Amino acid sequence: QVQLVESGGGLVQAGGSLRLSCAASERTSSRYAMGWFRQAPGKARDFVAGISRSGDNTGYAASVKGRVTISRDNAKDTVYLQINSLRPEGTAVYFCAAREGFYSVLSENYDYWGQGTQVTVSS
Repeated sequence: QVQLVESGGGLVQAGGSLRLSCAASERTSSRYAMGWFRQAPGKARDFVAGISRSGDNTGYAASVKGRVTISRDNAKDTVYLQINSLRPEGTAVYFCAAREGFYSVLSENYDYWGQGTQVTVSS
């Protein structure tokens, strides 16, 4: 079973940047596509970005496109989410997730989840 651990969250002012990391407990590159999701209090868990096993294919939610970059370092079994121009509405717990096959925008399609990292954006 894959274990995922997110890090890099924190408190940041609007307009600032953060880089989130997701470290996997085992080799993920050959088997798992990865996704980042976020969940604000009282709201559903929403797709933010996804990346294929090789890293050649990525996808983004319309609300973050142009401000967010997902990447992976398969040698380190780590996936990253660079978030620029942060907005207060970006305040949420950010989760990474893994699934076999291609990445999906639907949270229910993922098999493994991290515990999340809190991102708080002050205005």
